[in-house]
Amino acid sequence: MSKIIASAAIRGAYKIIDQAEKKWQEAMDRWGANEPVGFPNTAYYLPVIYGILGVKVEKLGDMESVLKRCKSLLPPPVRENCPLPYLAPALDAGMATFFAEELLEAIRYLEQPDFYTKQEDPTDTNIWLGAADDVILRKRGIEFVDGTAPGFAAILGAAPTNEIAVKIAQDIQKSNLYTFMCAEHNGERFAEQLVEAGVQIGWPTRLVSFGPDVTAAVFAAGFAIRVGFTFGGIGPGEYRKHLIYNKDRCFAFAMPLGYVTDEWYANALGCVNFGFPTIADTPIPEILPTGVCTYEHVISNVPHDKIVSRAVEVRGLKVAAAEVPVPVAFGPAFEGERVRKGEWYLECGGNYTPMVEWVTTKRMDELEDGKVEVIGPEITDVPEESRLPLAIAVEVAGREMEEDYEPILERQIHHSINYAQGIWHIGQRDIAWLRITKAAFNKGFRLHHIGALYHAKMHQDFGRIFDKIQVTLYTEEDKVKEIVEKARAVYGSRDARIEGMTDETTDTYYSCTLCQSFAPNHVCVITPEKTGLCGSYNWMDCKAAYEINPTGPNQPVEKGEIIDAKLGQWKGVNEFIYKASRGNLDYYNMYSIVHDPWTTCGCCECVAAVLPLCNGVMTVNREYAGETPCGMKFTTLAGTVGGGISTPGFIGHGKYNICQRKFMSADGGIKRMVWMPKMLKEEIADRLKARAEEVGVPDLPDMIADETVGTTEEEILPFLQEKGHPALEMESLLG
Repeated sequence: MSKIIASAAIRGAYKIIDQAEKKWQEAMDRWGANEPVGFPNTAYYLPVIYGILGVKVEKLGDMESVLKRCKSLLPPPVRENCPLPYLAPALDAGMATFFAEELLEAIRYLEQPDFYTKQEDPTDTNIWLGAADDVILRKRGIEFVDGTAPGFAAILGAAPTNEIAVKIAQDIQKSNLYTFMCAEHNGERFAEQLVEAGVQIGWPTRLVSFGPDVTAAVFAAGFAIRVGFTFGGIGPGEYRKHLIYNKDRCFAFAMPLGYVTDEWYANALGCVNFGFPTIADTPIPEILPTGVCTYEHVISNVPHDKIVSRAVEVRGLKVAAAEVPVPVAFGPAFEGERVRKGEWYLECGGNYTPMVEWVTTKRMDELEDGKVEVIGPEITDVPEESRLPLAIAVEVAGREMEEDYEPILERQIHHSINYAQGIWHIGQRDIAWLRITKAAFNKGFRLHHIGALYHAKMHQDFGRIFDKIQVTLYTEEDKVKEIVEKARAVYGSRDARIEGMTDETTDTYYSCTLCQSFAPNHVCVITPEKTGLCGSYNWMDCKAAYEINPTGPNQPVEKGEIIDAKLGQWKGVNEFIYKASRGNLDYYNMYSIVHDPWTTCGCCECVAAVLPLCNGVMTVNREYAGETPCGMKFTTLAGTVGGGISTPGFIGHGKYNICQRKFMSADGGIKRMVWMPKMLKEEIADRLKARAEEVGVPDLPDMIADETVGTTEEEILPFLQEKGHPALEMESLLG
């Protein structure tokens, strides 16, 4: 352990803790001990303090005990002649630094409530996002679970030039990691360099500008702690579990760019506690022996063109970057880009022109693998800011190819296009919308590259189920309309086939254990009438995934003998649950929220909860940040029932699941639904209306209360009585 690093880190910790104490005393003098403090919309208070110490900091007065703990952790400054090892006291100083920084940032939220945007994106006047709330954490959670975003790079300072900053950011994006940015070097900041260079930053592009000061580094540590809370089921104060969990499961590292100050050293040693190494571009002392981190702890003087690959290596992360034949950068980090008016060269679909995407199966002798054709004008044949109709017609052949796989491959068109930098895509089927930026056009991107990248990506990810892919892109309106009519007929037959499937007539269900990478005891069993909690997987998806990867997280589950048809319990499913949960769970019921319901992970789209006074059930989606009639916001609900446990009276579920026939069928089904946020009701309006008509209560959508009616049971009950909601006349939900 370097004596120089230890000395600097301990000095930095003293400075930050002293700053926190002074700021706290000023706040106490101004507001008093009972003034509420905290980070926005989180159930985890100040998360590093809560996770490591188990202390809930809710008011200014609560900070006093934390400051005392910081001082008790601080070792004395390193003496000139000191025979003792330096690592342990330096790590204590690093952790104390994080505690003090959380106090400082919480006071900043109190003093300057508009200092951070408190949302996913920068604004026109403010690029600093502040601490991620629990909605963002859970929204991005599936990326950490399925490996598309295995960790993050915490960058302090700034690169020597904007061009170097852009190159480093893109190298991190290509490694599928998030970039968390804070602090300044020589008056410049990495996030500001990216903005000056015209790079989109924010959570959607994985370039997250936490704050302008070094104290914002604690937001990265807090995010890591909440990963353990949310997906690992780790409790407050279980510091050893939190730190080991992050070392083993969250592939993060610190990357200081520029002169490393004492305060930066203190934060770097705080990161080492988590198993996160430091990779610097300046010639600071190194800590090469392994121990707390997987490999080396501090690596220095790394050239900028090699710093990302070196950091990935030191952290022990295996990156499988997709190599596709396109002239722009490619990877999931670019999926969140936005392309606004004035930025696009070509636009297709979006109600401006016809657009459709269709995958169909052909015989092997009918196709030439890799053949891509553009029938009609190419992008080079039209001036900038033009619109064209577009049909992306994909033909697939293979000995293992089945008709049921067509919609799976069709949905991948969205991801493969969006992974290309400068190409924006939303929607699917015949409601898709595409924009290609002027920047992508100037780099050489053409319409035929859509076929080339889709061909390459599908062979990488789904090559086991087919042998040949041929892509034709039509840009002539008459031909596009012809393809639209053919595709719509196929869409209709597909929907009828899937909607016609029932749990009773299906002998094989599928598991999804993707979330076990973070929630070890969670087991999701997916049936034709129950989608996955995250909303990303239905029965057909799992069937295809198993065919593609027979040893993967989606395994067939033979349901076996019926134990309870009403509650939804089968012998074969129980046996699988017991085995997959490593003996932690004997069974759960698929159709009940009250009686031993299924386990919930941290990635659920919604959480439903029983409302006893209303004899019904409410549900809330993760995008809704307000209060709910059960007395808890989504973040608190998800934190309470997540982590792979079965909680009677609560379930996590997908949005699509709400209108499936078996949703809470043992408890009365959709007729029990008495409250949901207005935004969710509008999102599922068509399916909710159809399901209400099916159960004989066509006015049910109008009977379901939302936040405009009230956010307590007492407020919504008169509304339900006035509307004659069926739940009020049903048997007692709690027996």
